[in-house]
Amino acid sequence: MDQTNRICYVEFHAIDLEKTRAFFEKTFGWSFTDYGPDYTSFVDGQMAGGFARSDKRALAAKGSALVVIFHPRLEEALASVVEHGGRVTQEIFSYPGGRRFHFTEPSGNELSVCSDH
Repeated sequence: MDQTNRICYVEFHAIDLEKTRAFFEKTFGWSFTDYGPDYTSFVDGQMAGGFARSDKRALAAKGSALVVIFHPRLEEALASVVEHGGRVTQEIFSYPGGRRFHFTEPSGNELSVCSDH
């Protein structure tokens, strides 16, 4: 498949790289590679990205893009987010084509999890 003009990597800031890494490993099963004390890269099975140590965070209300993660069992995903230190910022709601919720991870970045039912 031609990868021209496709998003191939996404980067976030992270106040606490260790907590952020552990959260995504435990909650979503992402794998990580560390590149020194201030950067870690992840692969989620389809897309790659990274976290750079910083006191900034991505919040949709501040104009950041919202990264959405698919999970077929939304309630299980929500429980896992909370269990591993995430904070739900918008409870599950319906929209045309599915349902989703929003959360922040331990460094404060906002993401969303969606399901097609």
